[in-house]
Amino acid sequence: MPFVSIRLAGSATKDQKAGIVADVTASLVARLGKNPAAVQIVIEEVLPENYGAGGQLIVDRDSPATLLQPAAAKGDAYAEPRP
Repeated sequence: MPFVSIRLAGSATKDQKAGIVADVTASLVARLGKNPAAVQIVIEEVLPENYGAGGQLIVDRDSPATLLQPAAAKGDAYAEPRP
């Protein structure tokens, strides 16, 4: 019996979550031959204030003030160096 746990930073609508459940179930049926009735999926919505990456909370990283800064100024490890 497959058990899939999905964590989302932020939230999704009921319709979006239903689509995720349908898509993941279909994938396990097609790729692994699982019985769709046996597939269990849990979607956990994590508030941006309860989730951090790169040393800061997502809610702070994605605030309007920081979104206006260049990526390198925000400490983005994947940002291209400035000349």
